[in-house]
Amino acid sequence: MVDIKKFIRINERINVSQVRLIGPGGNQLGIVPTPKARELASQHDLDLVEVAPQASPPVCRIIDFSKFKYDQEKKEREAKKHQKQGRLKEIRLKPNIDNHDYETKVRQAINFLKKQDKVKVSLFFRGRQMEHMDLGRKILDRFLVDTQDDGHVEKQPLLEGRIMSLIIAPK
Repeated sequence: MVDIKKFIRINERINVSQVRLIGPGGNQLGIVPTPKARELASQHDLDLVEVAPQASPPVCRIIDFSKFKYDQEKKEREAKKHQKQGRLKEIRLKPNIDNHDYETKVRQAINFLKKQDKVKVSLFFRGRQMEHMDLGRKILDRFLVDTQDDGHVEKQPLLEGRIMSLIIAPK
């Protein structure tokens, strides 16, 4: 979570000569010297908060800072809630996979792709299977053909040690 207090100047930390002031009710009070703005804020038992430091002169509001900070954090949490996290699902295969098991894995991959998840297909070689890499490559090529309607290859098949893997992204 971003600490909002670090980026927003309040009360005595505002060190400009004049500010555009917005009152506690949201009404514009115009351009006011900063000391007078601090005095108005203390009269209302509220804080002087700089809301737009990039403006000329900076815009300040007379508000309760803790409530303002809470509202900002609430907005951030709400925005984060609606963000889609790019998840990566993994499907593991072996070169001697049976046809029914293979079809089940393909259906599973298609379901992941329809949910907008990326799929990493890993083919594990054990022992003497390392001598028959061409069989593994054929399985991965067949997997790509079977899932081409729902996804596209993001990372081509690559052998890393005893594992040949590829990544399929949703269309």
